Amino acid sequence: MEPLRRLRRPARQGFREGAGRGITHERRPTMDLVIRDASVIDGTGDPAYRADIGIAQGRITEIRKEGEGPRPTARRTVEADGLALAPGFIDMHAHSDLALLRDPDHSAKAAQGVTLEVIGQDGLSYAPVDDPTLAAVRRAITGWNGDGSDIDFDWRTVGEYLDRLDRNFDGQGIAVNAAYLIPQGTVRMYAVGWDDRPATAQELDHMRQLVAEGLEQGAVGMSSGLTYTPGMYADDSELAELCRVVARHDGYYCPHHRSYGAGALQAYEEMVTLTREAGCALHLAHATMNFGVNKGKAPDLLQLLDDALDAGADISLDTYPYTPGCTTLVAMLPSWASEGGPDAILRRLRDDATAEKIRYEMEEIGADGCHGVPIEWDTIEISGVSDPGLASCVGKTVARAAEMRCEEPWVTARRLLIDDRLGSTILQHVGHEDNVRQIMRHRVHTGGSDGILQGFKPHPRAYGTFPQYLGKYSRDLGILGLEETVAHLTSRPAARLRLPDRGIVREGYRADLVLFDPETVAAGSTFEAPRTLPVGIPHVLIDGRFVIEDGRRTDVLAGRAVRRAPARG
Repeated sequence: MEPLRRLRRPARQGFREGAGRGITHERRPTMDLVIRDASVIDGTGDPAYRADIGIAQGRITEIRKEGEGPRPTARRTVEADGLALAPGFIDMHAHSDLALLRDPDHSAKAAQGVTLEVIGQDGLSYAPVDDPTLAAVRRAITGWNGDGSDIDFDWRTVGEYLDRLDRNFDGQGIAVNAAYLIPQGTVRMYAVGWDDRPATAQELDHMRQLVAEGLEQGAVGMSSGLTYTPGMYADDSELAELCRVVARHDGYYCPHHRSYGAGALQAYEEMVTLTREAGCALHLAHATMNFGVNKGKAPDLLQLLDDALDAGADISLDTYPYTPGCTTLVAMLPSWASEGGPDAILRRLRDDATAEKIRYEMEEIGADGCHGVPIEWDTIEISGVSDPGLASCVGKTVARAAEMRCEEPWVTARRLLIDDRLGSTILQHVGHEDNVRQIMRHRVHTGGSDGILQGFKPHPRAYGTFPQYLGKYSRDLGILGLEETVAHLTSRPAARLRLPDRGIVREGYRADLVLFDPETVAAGSTFEAPRTLPVGIPHVLIDGRFVIEDGRRTDVLAGRAVRRAPARG
């Protein structure tokens, strides 16, 4: 597919629609824009209806259903001609923390109809930090976001990072809106370091303070990566203390929990119990049931969640509509091998005796980094490397790369970890389609891409999650009806984020909107061509401004930091 091209227009130039869709100019405009004859899928799950939508000053100011009276007028009038109009999609699990700062285009998300991303995921991001913590976290998640050498890290607090989003690109802003989760692993790195030990009372107080300050400065909650160091070194009592702070500020806890493999159900139950005791809302990140041990076990997870919900728990979850996962190769190591941070990891890998202990635990026992399941190298595909000199590995499984070198897979993996300085990303082909389908039907499900944009061959979910839901899983497979699918991607996540004016097509709400063709919308991205843009999404608006117009990226930067609403009561 042809990449999106930027369109530069005079500010008051008329909107030009594609063939068969015209434009009119009113002499006495009352609004900035009217979208006529749209099939409105309002995000509530209710049946679609035909209407004109009036927009002024970034908000929906009028919804005139077909046959209800005089049609609204505006400076610009778009004839939707039956295209579906929905609220902008909310990506509940994104890794665009630096991409939003370096890429004004950001078509990976904008072209999907995403108007808001939730970043700061999996317990590791770039605020709050001091100088040593920033240096360490940059190295730790190079595989997710690059090393940041092209970024001016002129912030240290959560509030300063959110301010930076707002004033990015010479004050214009960012491509799409962004909300931020305080990363618990970064907080622990800041207050405790990389040691695998309980926090002292003073360190715990420091962590509580960092979390409280981040929430007061606008974060919507807290994330964890409990298979990533150093966040995984926190025990449940420590996590519960931080969740109590989150609860007092009316935020939510979003854990990547301790196992998606051999101990998956126990790990889900641990998070449900912990947050209920802390009185904190829970949002389960990329809630999958992977590996052979969990084939057919989605009903067990859903029963656990239903029982908790029926007992009064506040729980939601997100998933992506694909079976493989994506992470870094270093994340597969046992946690003890990662204690002390990146330099300590590399020292252990270079020591033959220690490296053999790592291999044995990964291949024979099942390391906690690989979710307690013995690693299967033929399921681990190299998707990206930091060193371009290692690009020949990309697209091959570790098993295949080792076979080509006539060596054992661990030898290849160890060499890659060392030579790429822990910066390699992987696709892990361990999912089950039946589990994916059953979980996406659940009453508290939302959509999240978990999209890592780095690497030569990223997971296609980064570019395709939302059209994949609309096209493959709604239209083609009928797993969810179209109105219900849109609700999963709009009003449900908006409710979790406690956003009072987003996620529904309603008068007074923000004009973050998507126009798509239900008959043709589809993900263009594939595992072979993961950066291909979707089809069937001609127009996307943020704050009433077109960021995608006629299927092309405009030069509009309408995104801003979306800060936590004040606590209730």
